[in-house]
This record gives sequence, C-alpha cells and structure tokens, in this order.
Amino acid sequence: MIETQLTISNKFGLHARAAAKLASTAKGFHCAIRAGKDGKLVDAKSVMALMMLAASQGTELQFQFDGSDERGAHQAVSALFGSALGEPE
Repeated sequence: MIETQLTISNKFGLHARAAAKLASTAKGFHCAIRAGKDGKLVDAKSVMALMMLAASQGTELQFQFDGSDERGAHQAVSALFGSALGEPE
C-alpha cells in the first residue's frame, strides 16, 4: 500500500470538473484508491464521493493506493495534482 498527501492547488478546489478528472484517472487502474481529509477516506473512483469532501484550494488530501498497479496509479494521480487538476491555479 502507498500512502501520500497531495495539496489541491487549483483555484476552485475539488469541484465537479476536477472531481470528474480525478475519478476518471482513478478508474483507469485496478487498485483501490481512497482519498480524504480529517481521517475520512472515500472511494476516489466516485465523483460524488469526492465532491462530498468539499475540498477547497489549499486542502491537503490523504491518498491510499492498494493493489497490483498502485505505483502507476500513484504516479498518475500525483501528476494530475501537479498540473493543478488540469485547471488554472
């Protein structure tokens, strides 16, 4: 299992479009991917679950990747966060 923390840097936080990008990226992997804050983790493959986190710009999210392709999933999600979820910062 890989555990990491990633910070939301885009201006609007984890809103619908950003949550959809994250879920779409996560769905490309077989491993379990969970994300959350304050100890509450949700399925990162669910747009609705991600939106329920109400994570704004500057929020540090905890991630867990667990499964056969966890390294690739970790790299892909980290790259997505590195690009500000594909949106302006």
